[in-house]
Amino acid sequence: MTNTKEKTPMSDTNCTRLTRITSPCGLCGLLFTLLAIAGAALAKPLPTMPVLPLELAHKAVLAAVSACSADGYRVSAALVNRNGVLKAFARADGAGPHTVDSSRHKAYTAASLREPTAKFATLIVEHPELQALRDMNASILILAGGLPIRIDGEFIGGIGVGGAPGGHLDERCARAGLAAIEAEADKP
Repeated sequence: MTNTKEKTPMSDTNCTRLTRITSPCGLCGLLFTLLAIAGAALAKPLPTMPVLPLELAHKAVLAAVSACSADGYRVSAALVNRNGVLKAFARADGAGPHTVDSSRHKAYTAASLREPTAKFATLIVEHPELQALRDMNASILILAGGLPIRIDGEFIGGIGVGGAPGGHLDERCARAGLAAIEAEADKP
């Protein structure tokens, strides 16, 4: 007697295929594949952000220091990127040691808050309840002399100057740095 098995949808061969798909490993693979396809369809391109080239960053801080030197002020100038990280720095011969930190902190504050630091200096005088702005973190310095950097409407970072006998003079030199790289300057 010959044993002939008739092939049915549930025969051993078909059951093995079905088992592969419905096994935990098979389902995970299928689920992973479906999620990868769906994720690819929903994926967005990575954001791009403008960056100020190092050459222009150096040009800006040198122009700021030169502008103050022409007026007889020995200052430091710092330029930070949009994240507040130092990109370029210049210090005039004879500038006080405090100007290193003050220029960097003003640049950081202008980049972090995306506004001229003089605006916040005035704001906390007019609204004493906002004094806590000074304490947001150790790098914030709310004195005039820091400006945000915008080129073609795009925020790039901040520039700060420290060492002239008054924040308004530091700011004037920071504006000279912006002008040197044709950056947009907020109105004083």
